[in-house]
Amino acid sequence: MPAEKETRALPAWLAIVGIGEDGVAGLGDEAKRLIAEAEFVFGGKRHFELAGSLATGEMHPWPTPFDPEMDAVLDRAGRRVCVLASGDPFFYGVGVTLARKVAAADMVVVPAPSSFSLAASRLGWALQDIETISLHGRPLDLIRPLLQPGARILALTSDGAAPSRLAALLSELGFGPSRLTALEALGGPDELVRGSRADAFNLKNINPLNILALEIESETQARILPLASGLPDELFETDGQITKREVRAITLSALAPRRGEVLWDIGAGSGSIAIEWMLSHASLRALAIEANAERAERIRHNAVAFGVPELTVIEGEAPKALSGLTAPDVIFIGGGGTDAGVFDAALKALPPGGRCVANAVTLEMEALLVARQAELGGTLTRIAISRAAPVGTMQAWRPALPVTQWSWVKP
Repeated sequence: MPAEKETRALPAWLAIVGIGEDGVAGLGDEAKRLIAEAEFVFGGKRHFELAGSLATGEMHPWPTPFDPEMDAVLDRAGRRVCVLASGDPFFYGVGVTLARKVAAADMVVVPAPSSFSLAASRLGWALQDIETISLHGRPLDLIRPLLQPGARILALTSDGAAPSRLAALLSELGFGPSRLTALEALGGPDELVRGSRADAFNLKNINPLNILALEIESETQARILPLASGLPDELFETDGQITKREVRAITLSALAPRRGEVLWDIGAGSGSIAIEWMLSHASLRALAIEANAERAERIRHNAVAFGVPELTVIEGEAPKALSGLTAPDVIFIGGGGTDAGVFDAALKALPPGGRCVANAVTLEMEALLVARQAELGGTLTRIAISRAAPVGTMQAWRPALPVTQWSWVKP
């Protein structure tokens, strides 16, 4: 058997260099060499101000608006290209975007400390014990699920006004006693660290390059989102069309969220199933399909209130509204409808191995589920919940409407 030939990898054509606020002074020899030897150097205006003196090739500032496809970089594949980035390019940075387009073997990366690392070192916080989130160009409401008493959070912001807006949000939600620390221009000559309570926030002229540290303390009536499935019904804005708390917890267990999956919530009502699905993990996505315009708007309000503003709300009636949507991995069908066409369209959209869970509260819907189970298999479960309620001067059990649940995996 002939010996396998050794192959030598071609040199990487793309260099990604992380830069701190100390500019050239903070760069090592390799980073300086990569910048100097590049034929083309890409970066933001601030990057060129910090380290542009090292560049000998053509300098290309990022276009406005920013091109997430990175076409200008990719068009020069095979040439010596250097991309300047802030801090660690692979922690909420441009390196993540480029890695979707360029193989790791074609890149050489020299990171600088991330703003999260710098902030943790200034505060003496252990990074593995705290929450980190980027709110740069993203809704501030994403922080809501992280607001737990005793939590420590590092939040990267977009501008100098964001800390004040975050302080106002915390105060509104009952976390006014929380301590906020603004860490500005970390690692550079203009570095500044200062703090305030959320409900007495008075910091002015905050540097646009800032990261906010939050030490969460709550008032009695704070809006704290429990970490378990089955959130209290009263946290949702609803007209009564909602999967109740106990049934919702059982339903989420049956839906069995897995990393990166997409859920269709058909007949979403108040959006509680889709919202709790997304709260299970940051990688999960959901589409809430709702025919009633008022309820669809209510779902949008609930999504913001629970910190999942990226929930997609589809206003329309199934099965017609299902056409052209992002393909699902999992489908939930709720409510008391009996349209067999909805089931046909939904189950057809599921890929092999996809999961469907359907709940019935009416006899007609239950009959449909029983028929589907007889035809396709799966599991039928009866969920019966009773709650104690006054009867005169005493109490008795008041049964809620029983729910029949069908759970099925597409072969």
